Amino acid sequence: MLRKSLKILRRPLAAALLIGATALPGRSETLADAMVDAYRHAALLDQNRAVLRAADEDVATALAQLRPVVQWIAQHTYTDNDGIDLRSSSIALQAQITLYDWGRNAIAIDIAKESVLATRAALVGVEQDVLLSAVQAYLDVTSAIEQVDLQQNSVRVIGQEQKAATDRFEVGEITQTDVAQADAALAAARASLASAEGSLQVARESYLLATGKMPGKLAPPPPTPKLPANLAAARDIGQRTHPSIEQARRQAAAAELGVAAAAAERNPQLTGTAAITRQRSNNNAMLDTRYGTNKTVSLEMSQTIYSGGRLPSAHRKAMAQRDSARAALLNVARQVNDAVGVAWAQIDVARAQISSIDEQIVAAQKAFEGVSEEATLGARTTLDVLDAEQSLLAARADKITAQANLQLAHYQLLSAMGLLTVENLKLGIPTYDPSAYYNAVQDAPYTSRQGESLDRVLRAIGK
Repeated sequence: MLRKSLKILRRPLAAALLIGATALPGRSETLADAMVDAYRHAALLDQNRAVLRAADEDVATALAQLRPVVQWIAQHTYTDNDGIDLRSSSIALQAQITLYDWGRNAIAIDIAKESVLATRAALVGVEQDVLLSAVQAYLDVTSAIEQVDLQQNSVRVIGQEQKAATDRFEVGEITQTDVAQADAALAAARASLASAEGSLQVARESYLLATGKMPGKLAPPPPTPKLPANLAAARDIGQRTHPSIEQARRQAAAAELGVAAAAAERNPQLTGTAAITRQRSNNNAMLDTRYGTNKTVSLEMSQTIYSGGRLPSAHRKAMAQRDSARAALLNVARQVNDAVGVAWAQIDVARAQISSIDEQIVAAQKAFEGVSEEATLGARTTLDVLDAEQSLLAARADKITAQANLQLAHYQLLSAMGLLTVENLKLGIPTYDPSAYYNAVQDAPYTSRQGESLDRVLRAIGK
């Protein structure tokens, strides 16, 4: 009679383990919500936006070199000449402008513009990193929740197994050793549950770091993003759109202009100066005070003939930096190809793992049910049942990990192709406009309608 009751009990226990491993409560926060929160919360994005604004100002600085510099100069002189005091005071308004520099300032402006474009590309790269961190944190939490649910069911099921073993021992069907094995399995299940709960708490903290808030009820991950037709197509997209490649291209262009700028330093420079000076002089010996106004206009042309080797050295350095930038571009292109290939392979591996694990789960389920039936007939020991049950549990835990890896690999592939952005994912939120600040400062405003426009831009971005 006891064997019959144990046989009836084992069937619902196996069903409970299966249902507990697959059922998930309803969720509300989606993966898209997590990425939106990360985009809005990331201090790293704020930092790199400020870096971009600083690069924008470099364009204004380079442009300002072509404009006149106006300044006032006040001077007072006292001279004691053998007891005769001579005093003079003057105030002048002076304007100075570079009339022609044979292309030096024009090259500097072009370099600054290339640096702006490189920094914009870097900002897109940071955006990708922020969103990928949010995806990683989201998947870690969801998989950790599933692992906790699985381990909780394992503790419940093995606890019932342990109780059944105790009952069988009391009626003399099994030995004390079988009971001890059940006790050990229950303790191990509780330890695994504690580890899973700890991993969940760690994942929740990582989610807080990535998004700025603790996770609530999370929805199951959405369907994986659509892939390109093949690996070659994915690599082609990466070469065309990845922000790191665009950044390296712009840096290489700036380095090429840097060589031209170093060569242009040898060129002459024509400068014009205009000044008006009001002067007052006093001679106490002659009791004479004189006033005068001077107006001057001058042209000056200069060129460095000998610099002690500084200019040739700067030119050679610029050429070395150009070669370095070109090599960096080639290296980045190769790294992007590698990242795309690795992500593509990880997708294939995860798919193959899931397919194999599904077969493993089916086989382990049948083995568990068969061993359980045989145990009720005395043909199997309690340890055999626990081992079969542990194999089934391990297979289900492996599937949770493989499914999370498959999801993550898809988003890693998007990142490797340069497509993991708010705009491409169509998250439907306002994004930072990298050109707004540039447009406000590109003409180097001082105080004017342009300056008022700049103030509006600063207020809009909260600075």
